[in-house]
Amino acid sequence: MSDITVRNQQDKQRYEAILNGEVVGFAEYRPLQQAVMFTHTEVNPGLEGQGIASTLIQTALKETQQAGKWVIPMCPFVVGYIQKHPEHLSAVNPQHRSIFGI
Repeated sequence: MSDITVRNQQDKQRYEAILNGEVVGFAEYRPLQQAVMFTHTEVNPGLEGQGIASTLIQTALKETQQAGKWVIPMCPFVVGYIQKHPEHLSAVNPQHRSIFGI
């Protein structure tokens, strides 16, 4: 879905997916000193399966990497996304890579 905009709402500690001016999904996180822990991802039920969560997580992971922080994936969707897109595995905190069999 190409008309999705993703914004980081730091005050709410979550990334939000915006479609037609409405929040249609979010990825909650907990900022840590050297990392960002992603804890929960959710998309409006009627919009699931349309790539909204993938767009959301892709943006969140890229911004986390650009900020020089590790990713700690606690959310099952984030774990699954990284498994499908191993180019993001290098962003995962080495202490948490065991969930990927490394």
